[in-house]
Amino acid sequence: MDLRDYLALKNRRRFLSEMGGGIGMMAMAHLLGVEGRAAQNNVLAPKAPHFPAKAKNVIFMFMEGAPSQMDLFDPKPELQKWSGKPLPDSMASQLRLAFTKKDAKVMASPRVFTPSGQCGTEFSDYIPNMASCADDMCLVRSMVTDAFNHHPGQSLLFTGSIQLGRPTMGAWALYGLGSESQNLPGFVVLTSGVGTSGGASNFSSGFMPSHYQGTLFRNAGDPILYLSNPDGVSDESQRATLDALGDLNRERLAETSDPEIESRIASYELAYRMQSAAPELADFSKEPAHIREMYGIDNPETKQFGTNCLLARRLVERGVRFVLMMDASWDQHSNLNRGLKRMTGRTDKPTAALIKDLKQRGLLDSTLIVWGGEFGRTPIVEIRNTNDPENAGRDHHPLAYSMWLAGGGIKGGQVLGKTDDLGFNVVEDKVHVHDLQATIMQCIGFDHTKLTYRHMGRDFRLTDVHGEVVKKMLA
Repeated sequence: MDLRDYLALKNRRRFLSEMGGGIGMMAMAHLLGVEGRAAQNNVLAPKAPHFPAKAKNVIFMFMEGAPSQMDLFDPKPELQKWSGKPLPDSMASQLRLAFTKKDAKVMASPRVFTPSGQCGTEFSDYIPNMASCADDMCLVRSMVTDAFNHHPGQSLLFTGSIQLGRPTMGAWALYGLGSESQNLPGFVVLTSGVGTSGGASNFSSGFMPSHYQGTLFRNAGDPILYLSNPDGVSDESQRATLDALGDLNRERLAETSDPEIESRIASYELAYRMQSAAPELADFSKEPAHIREMYGIDNPETKQFGTNCLLARRLVERGVRFVLMMDASWDQHSNLNRGLKRMTGRTDKPTAALIKDLKQRGLLDSTLIVWGGEFGRTPIVEIRNTNDPENAGRDHHPLAYSMWLAGGGIKGGQVLGKTDDLGFNVVEDKVHVHDLQATIMQCIGFDHTKLTYRHMGRDFRLTDVHGEVVKKMLA
């Protein structure tokens, strides 16, 4: 073989190698399109739902730890008659308790409930601002779940399974709809309070590519760090660096078809665009004084949660698909009255402000708001320190609790479901967590049985193999 023959062979090999990569990329792009996923440079491009949706965005206000429903949303005057007595045996035999003994005594609620709005829904005196939004809310008093401890309960609520490692609700929404925001993440997480049991597993992408997972914003100081370039790094040099890195990543993607490389490319580009968008997002200086006052931004008690509520509104205004607000420390095993007063004092006013602000801007009809915890609280008392009469609390209770929804696709001004006289069991219109998930998917335009992701040879979905849309919730 002479030099001319060798060079010709080498060029043919190089041609086939380069074409192979190109053909591979075209094939992958076709497969991604068939699966309803975006091509490599636009993995989160907006996508059409199964049918026209009422809601374009979701704000899930997760009260981690489980608020006490009979002290906030579900008045039970019969508890007064039973207070200090043990539960009937028929109820005590059903108890699944984390800490309390089954022979613990019934504890009445000292809260005063008042009808609110034209609908007349009763709310506790601890949440007068939420009560002022009664006509926009569907209050569900008949929630049930399968878990009675925090982490499993949160996993079931957000992933549809007690088993860890599955995609969360926000990831499913982003996978199905993509994002309308080019300069901010499509799924944002805002935290307040101290810690959460589920933590990052509540906003993970699970076995989906990581570009579907939630992006955590900080709850103090700047919500996003390192938005400015380091000294000596210009926008031009950063752009050139990202371009070079992107070329290398795309070459590796062509060789391996690894979706995590695709996610990395998208993340780098999004981070670059966020440098211009995020500072404006977090700048409240142009918000009118009455808006700041409405959210409680300048009040130390409501500042943290109020800031998150205002950020949530600004995020959906900018096309962010799913905002998860995780507010911790609702787990009142003791000091119930003082603890609940503290938590509602932090959150009640900003929550109502978010609903009213979205409504006055014409955004509530296209934004679904969900408020609630992972389960409820028992009608029986838990006392951890017998030396303190004010120490009484309530244990975990999965058999009956309350959540509320408002906005996109939801019929407001109604109460759905009913519990028995002691708030122990649901007696009318039971709504399982999977039913709630199916209804949320319905509001954003998806048949929950058909929004699936293939993994390990099986088509998974948020509702696992369960769930029915609760049509009474829908407008």
